[in-house]
Amino acid sequence: MKDACRLTPLGVMVLALLREGDMHPYEMIRLMRQRHGDRLVPVTNGTMYHTVARLARAGLLAEVGTDRDGNRPERTTYSLTVDGRDAVADWVRRELVRIDRPAEFRVALAEAHNLDRHEVVQLLTARQATLTAEHTMHREGLRASRQREVPEQYLIEIDRQAALLDAELRWTAAFLTRLDNTTIAWGPPNHSVPASGPAHREAPQP
Repeated sequence: MKDACRLTPLGVMVLALLREGDMHPYEMIRLMRQRHGDRLVPVTNGTMYHTVARLARAGLLAEVGTDRDGNRPERTTYSLTVDGRDAVADWVRRELVRIDRPAEFRVALAEAHNLDRHEVVQLLTARQATLTAEHTMHREGLRASRQREVPEQYLIEIDRQAALLDAELRWTAAFLTRLDNTTIAWGPPNHSVPASGPAHREAPQP
């Protein structure tokens, strides 16, 4: 489990949350929903508690205490371990360069701030090169197919994918320029989560 390959996207997001401070699963769920992290991965009570238990067994997070609010069941608070911090970085590095796992890439991009700015530039530049090769292959395939007068109805999906790759390449180039020129703030959160509740980063409404 300490291998970053075995982390789930939700597991990565849980570990990344704990970089902000110790919290219990209920706080994690509330914070992820407030920030609309559930756009990226499904978040339910069951999946959260199961994920936290797996991460704890793997030594990626650790229990640091329990508390009780009125008649509610005890809540266990967790802290990120060194292995957990390293696992997030390793997973993001691995997924940020891939183009064949779009769901994982979205999470890696959302958590890319856990890596150094220059490392993210390098990783996304490598991904950009792969996307460019893929885009070229699609465009050349379309051109050759149309020269052979393949009916357009058989090329719809290929044409769509080529358009999506073109849009992603334009977005990547613009983002890399902003990141490389340090025009956007970068880095892990520098605030801690108070004991009474999580620190909330407001997310824009979708």
